[in-house]
Amino acid sequence: MAIRVLIADDHHVVRRGLVFFLKTQQEIEIVGEAKNGQEAVELAVSLKPEIVLMDLEMPVLNGIEATREIKKLCPEIKVMMLTSFSDQDHVIPALEAGASGYQLKDIEPDELVKAIRHLMTGENQLHPKATTHLLSHLSGKNSSEKKSIDELTKREIEVLQEIAKGKSNKEIAADLFITEKTVKTHVSNLLSKLELADRTQAALFAVRNGIMK
Repeated sequence: MAIRVLIADDHHVVRRGLVFFLKTQQEIEIVGEAKNGQEAVELAVSLKPEIVLMDLEMPVLNGIEATREIKKLCPEIKVMMLTSFSDQDHVIPALEAGASGYQLKDIEPDELVKAIRHLMTGENQLHPKATTHLLSHLSGKNSSEKKSIDELTKREIEVLQEIAKGKSNKEIAADLFITEKTVKTHVSNLLSKLELADRTQAALFAVRNGIMK
């Protein structure tokens, strides 16, 4: 079944270029286009895409504001930032607003398709520059922000550590010598116990609380 994608970008040429390319992909269905953040929110609510490709700098509502609204109204929708900005002032607010992925517009077309596909499976999709800024930002967080992890089993903590490294379920299964189905169960359980929305938020939690190997 095709992945339903909404594209939000105020630059007509960029937006049409994305539509033109992604429409050639059998596994992707473009359900709508938005030329500003407000339209993105309205179309996300009415069309219920699975993924929104979101530009950052847009009129009416910017990408961060639009992402925040979409996640509030339709938390099941995944938002991937697709932007030219790689600085910490854009990366951190976008992730904190609920974006599940952050990619730059210089991404190769095939890599974009791969990122969309992986985002649907819950894998982290952060550009290396975004990851660098994220780690730098979280390293300065006060330890008082830590949430209890007492409910997590030893194996769930190991899976969480692997998630923080950006590994897929298949890679985690190979590293921990367990089945991919078991990994999925552990991921579901730890997200529920920590009250986190997705793997990106789990990675944020792991880094913020020092749950790293």
